[in-house]
Parts: sequence; structure tokens; C-alpha cells
Amino acid sequence: MIAPLLARLEHWLFEPPESIIGRPLWKLTRILRYPYALIRDIALGELTLRAMSLVYTTLLSIVPIIALSFSVLKGLGYHRELEPVLYSFLEPLGDRAYEITQQVMAFVDNVRGGVLGSIGLIFLLYTLISTVQKVEESFNFVWRVEQPRSIGRRFSEYLSVMVVGPAVIVAALGLIATLGSTSFVETLSHYRPFDTVLLILGRITPYLLVSGVFTFMYAFVPNTKVRLRAALIGGVAAGAAWAFSGMVLTQFFSHASTTMVIYAGFAIVIVALMWLYISWLILLLGAQLSFYIQNPQYLRPGRGVIALNSSMRERVALSIMYLIVNDYRTAQHRWTSNRLADHLDLPGAALTPILDALEHRKLLLIAEDDSWVPARDPHTIELNDVLDAVRHDTAGPRLSKCRDIAPAVDAARVAEQALQNSLKGRTVAELVEQQPPVGHHSHNQHAPGQHASNQA
Repeated sequence: MIAPLLARLEHWLFEPPESIIGRPLWKLTRILRYPYALIRDIALGELTLRAMSLVYTTLLSIVPIIALSFSVLKGLGYHRELEPVLYSFLEPLGDRAYEITQQVMAFVDNVRGGVLGSIGLIFLLYTLISTVQKVEESFNFVWRVEQPRSIGRRFSEYLSVMVVGPAVIVAALGLIATLGSTSFVETLSHYRPFDTVLLILGRITPYLLVSGVFTFMYAFVPNTKVRLRAALIGGVAAGAAWAFSGMVLTQFFSHASTTMVIYAGFAIVIVALMWLYISWLILLLGAQLSFYIQNPQYLRPGRGVIALNSSMRERVALSIMYLIVNDYRTAQHRWTSNRLADHLDLPGAALTPILDALEHRKLLLIAEDDSWVPARDPHTIELNDVLDAVRHDTAGPRLSKCRDIAPAVDAARVAEQALQNSLKGRTVAELVEQQPPVGHHSHNQHAPGQHASNQA
């Protein structure tokens, strides 16, 4: 019963009736695609499992991370400046927030170089690096990135963030406090409506800082290039969701105090685990939203298997060769895998096997700047070569043999021979020269295969 309803909803969102195209309802469907995709991803359970894994990792590493971050500030005498930041993160836990903050600060004060020794310091750094590595793995999972950072980059980049990050936060808090205490601001606070505006700014400043931290993480942590717009939208949305969930959780804990009595001394642990899980899940959902903002072609398939039929593979292969050869012939900017996916309105996961097949047949090769160029003179690349590359792709396991049915095999051979004869002698260069160039930046002009995502 539910499956047909979801199918109809998905069809309405991604293939709306032509009668509403160009109207406000059509724009609404485009916006609703994003929450639909996020709810679907939560239901699949992969993000929730990774959030739970990060909760366990956090329990093991929270003290080393805070200790290392505070150590630089401690040397400067400013480590207590981050205590309010820690408390504001734990504030949704209610009365337990102060208690947990004091315990964590006590742990941090006990972490001293003389007590740890060289072995303890190495273990602390290992815990820190492995924890941030798990965060990167989760972000790379969201962004479909298979290649993580090298060990050298992990150590240098992660450590620099842990050392510089707290100093930046303290500097920002100090600047905000300084601005708030100036005589000009104090004078404005006595007049309407500036008093209300300043009050609102004071209350939302912590959440703006959280959104800024989330935005930085979405732009920095994944081992791929993330556009600022995508990271910013994801960071603001996640920051708002984190603030809202904090308010809801505060109300829940305040009304569930009698229930928490049942858990006695374990209540503080359970409450902390719940808040950590919600925080990590919101962080991953924000990363997923950033990915969809930058790659909207993944909204419909999500993480599902994307398989194009044989006809669509041939159309896409010809489209790819057309774009790359035309670009190469006119000496304009070159096509990367991401730009091809964006222009053809196809998920990169569906495009990769086709590019691999063309590369395997030595029709394309990838340059040092990750762009694709013809592997040989386009005048020597026949259209039949392109079709053969994707029709006879050898990727994946192959059957050793198949029992032939003579009439069927003969009919298939006749059809294939007719296709080859119709394109015999025609090259990709001729295909490009006989048609006007396709505008690389225009979304109104699409190469063949532009609607492939709807037929995948």
C-alpha cells in the first residue's frame, strides 16, 4: 500500500505534469525533492548507522580531542574561554549540561605532558587522527568519494585544524564580546527597535557560529572540491536543525525527569548518548544536503544502483564523444567527469562505466588536469567504434558461453549488421562538423541524452 503511494509521489516530484511547469506549484516540486531525498536516505538506514558509529568513536576520543584543542589556548591562558562553547553544545541536556562540562574540563586539566609521557602523547595523537579520519570516511561516503586523503595530508591538515580552530573560535567570541560592549552598541540598546534587534542577534549568535563550523566542515572534510554555495546551504540548514532539535530535546528532558529516575546514575550517560547521536545525524544530513545541492542529478536515484538501458548507453556515449571532440577541436575549456555529468543531467555513477569503456577501447584518455581528451585523431574514430565500446563492454563478470538459438542469433546479427552499415565510414569528427557547437554553459541547449536520468 505504501510502495505505490511513494512511487506516485516520486513520479509527481521528478516528472511533474506539463500543465504545472513554469508555475509556482512546479517550483514547489523542485524544492520538495530535497526533503524527500533526505527522508528516503534516513529510511534506508546507512546514515543512521554511520551516526551511531560516530557516537561510539566520540566516546573514545572526546577527551583527547578537547585536550589537544585546549592545550594551545591553555599555554596562552585562554583555555577557559572555550568552556562556554562546550556548555552551549551540551545545553539541551538541561541540568546535566553543567555537570558534564565540569567533568570534561576536569579531564582536560589532568592531561599534562609530564603525566602522559611520550607513549601517552602518541596514543592521544593516534586517537585524534583516527577519529577525524572516521568523520572524513563518513563525509566521503556521502559525497561518493572512494579515495581518502594520504596519511601525510591527514596528519598535517587535521592537526592544523585542531590547533588553529579553537583559536579562531576564541577570537570570534572575543570580537563579538568587544563589539557588544562598545558605547555605540550600548547606546543603541536604549532605543527601539535596535534593542530588539540586538537581543535577537545575541541569541542567534551561537547558532550562527555553529552554522559557520558546519559550513567549514562540509567544505573542508570531504576529499573532493565542494562549492561554497553547497556547503553554505548545508551548513545553515544543519545549524537551524541543530538549534531546533536542541530546543525540542530540552523540553523533552524537562518533562521526562520522572522517567530518567528509573535509570538512576546512568541517566546522564543515556542523555549524552542521545544528544551525540542526534548531533551526528544532523551533521551527516547537512552533508547529504550539500551533496544534493551540488549534484541534483542524484536526487532521484540516491544511493540506488543506476543502470542505463543499452539504447541510452549508446546515446550517452555518442554525446560524450561529441562534446569532447567539439571542445578539443575549438580549443575551448575541457570536459571533466563532473562537468559531463552536470551537462548531461546524469549521475556520475551512471557515467563512469561508459567513460571507462571508451577509455578501455582507447577512444578517450584522461589528462593530468583530470579532463578527458580524444585518444587519437577524431577523423579516425568511427561511430561504430563508439557503439562497439559500450555494447561490448567487458566490465564485470562474463558468462563463459550461451546456447545459441539459430533463428534468433541470425536476426540479431542482421540487425547489428544493418546498424554498422548505416554508420560505416562516418567518424566522430564528421558528426561534430555537421552540427552547430553545443553551448557549454547553456542549460537550454542539451546534448543528446539530457533526459537520461528520467529513464535510468
